[in-house]
Amino acid sequence: MRASVLKPPPAYPGMSIGLLGGTFDPPHAGHLHISEMALKRLGLDRLWWLVTPGNPLKTRGDMTSFMERLAAATSVAKHPRIDVTGFEAGTGSAYTADTIAFVKDRYATTRFVWIMGADNLETFHHWQRWQAIMEEVPVAVIDRPGYRLGAHSSRTAHFFARAYVEESDALGLKWMHPPAWTFLTVPLSAHSSTALRSARSKTG
Repeated sequence: MRASVLKPPPAYPGMSIGLLGGTFDPPHAGHLHISEMALKRLGLDRLWWLVTPGNPLKTRGDMTSFMERLAAATSVAKHPRIDVTGFEAGTGSAYTADTIAFVKDRYATTRFVWIMGADNLETFHHWQRWQAIMEEVPVAVIDRPGYRLGAHSSRTAHFFARAYVEESDALGLKWMHPPAWTFLTVPLSAHSSTALRSARSKTG
């Protein structure tokens, strides 16, 4: 595996880049699907898979090693505009708010959009400095099976109701001053890292 995956990917002035964070344990076709939808529906130049060294809201007991997850993500993310990176391991923090602060400081003339599944919006208010995240970058929430209602009725959705951007205007989200967020209804993928981990533990 190339050492470059431990460094931030290149970004140039004026580019728009989607950020999809997660443990990717394991990465699967569903991650690729929502990434392709985000690239298309948001008109992004590139999208980064941010493979975190650890999720503060999850226990690390059965988590696959960081380097194994990076390698697996690299093998799944077969798309010319998707970059896999593990640079968070070198920032000293696994918190999304710190990651966003890092990339905005490093790439001051690049526009970033945080990408997450509807399941994450449902529990987003548990994330550290969740309000600050919404106020730092535009956010695109991608529909997932069984989570649409919970996402729309979440604490975050209510708190930032005035910042909601209609799906028909999602193409312009990257240019909007945060807070600004949208919900994208897309063809749903049944793939789930949780289900795959469960199957793995039963056969392991």
